[in-house]
Amino acid sequence: MPHLLKFPRDLEARLGRASHHTGITKAEMIERLVQDGLTDLETQLLLEDTATPRVERSIDQLLRESGLGA
Repeated sequence: MPHLLKFPRDLEARLGRASHHTGITKAEMIERLVQDGLTDLETQLLLEDTATPRVERSIDQLLRESGLGA
């Protein structure tokens, strides 16, 4: 997968430290984080669908709410 994101310096440093301490590559760590976050987001949206009518939100809003947006 091409590198599509440029992370802020502090986040890049945190990823580097976590990668060094765990032995997991930064790419694999990012992939796991996105996968886990997407699973949580899908679960949240499914729960919302059953509780209340779904409100369409833009991808920008979803990313901001998930903490992935700028």
